[in-house]
Amino acid sequence: MHFPITRGIIFQRQVGAIKAVDGISFQMYRGETLGLVGESGCGKSTTGRAILQLYRPTGGQVIFEGKDLTATKGEELRRMRRRMQMIFQDPYASLNPRMTVGSIVGEPLEVHGIGSSRKERQERVQELLKIVGLNPYFVNRYPHEFSGGQRQRIGVARALAVNPAFIVCDEPISALDVSIQAQIINLLEDLQDELNLTYLFIAHDLSVVRHISDRIAVMYLGKIVELADRDELYENPLHPYTQALLSAVPIPDPAIERRRKRIILEGDVPSPANPPKGCNFCTRCPRVMDICREKEPAFTDLGNNHYVACFLYDEVKPVEEAA
Repeated sequence: MHFPITRGIIFQRQVGAIKAVDGISFQMYRGETLGLVGESGCGKSTTGRAILQLYRPTGGQVIFEGKDLTATKGEELRRMRRRMQMIFQDPYASLNPRMTVGSIVGEPLEVHGIGSSRKERQERVQELLKIVGLNPYFVNRYPHEFSGGQRQRIGVARALAVNPAFIVCDEPISALDVSIQAQIINLLEDLQDELNLTYLFIAHDLSVVRHISDRIAVMYLGKIVELADRDELYENPLHPYTQALLSAVPIPDPAIERRRKRIILEGDVPSPANPPKGCNFCTRCPRVMDICREKEPAFTDLGNNHYVACFLYDEVKPVEEAA
């Protein structure tokens, strides 16, 4: 997903591109939660929006239930949107302040023609509010009458309205208090078990990601640098960037915390408009080699469902497509 950089007021011309997401490939399995982590600006949210076609990708394919979404348009794409939804990061900005909660949650039902009558849709809205832990008689209230956690529950109810199979959770708890975060995480887990949902869970809190995810993908400057099962990634991180991220996670044991070595990355993240030659991480990597500045590492299968893009492991045969 590349965003054009243009110059000129009347006659605009493209002079470059911001490579927000640049050549990533992965699969998701029904009923799992794939955590997507990385620092701010690495392309996590753009990846989620490109999958749902909120951004039309510059290139590549998004295969969902056997169909390429990038080649789907119009009415067919609108029907496909029933199967995939999104929970947005900011519960204060994602709800229309001029609409009641009943209208917000009920709008997807009207758009997709779900329910044979208005009464049936109203009953469905009340049922959805009850599912996410809200009073079903709140349908006539407005978003400003709710707390941040309650607003995010409304966003979850809206996402569930059309019975989706796949939900992109775009940092759904980052704007909430810590005590409320646990409630929303538990709610998402309960709904996944009950409705057999598949989540792409985008976050930068590595502790939360470890709790909720089955597998974890680590992004840096538009690329996935490591992908593995949750426990495998945390117990055996291979990419230097992943090791640096995990070294920043606090451990609630003072004795272990004192002995642990922190990995401090030097320098700033390069601009996605002008990424470095070779490996994107070569300008900050503590284990950089000459080849890292010349060539881009392939996504390598190390076995045990563990993939990494790093020349430290180039003796293993690379895979053409990550899984």
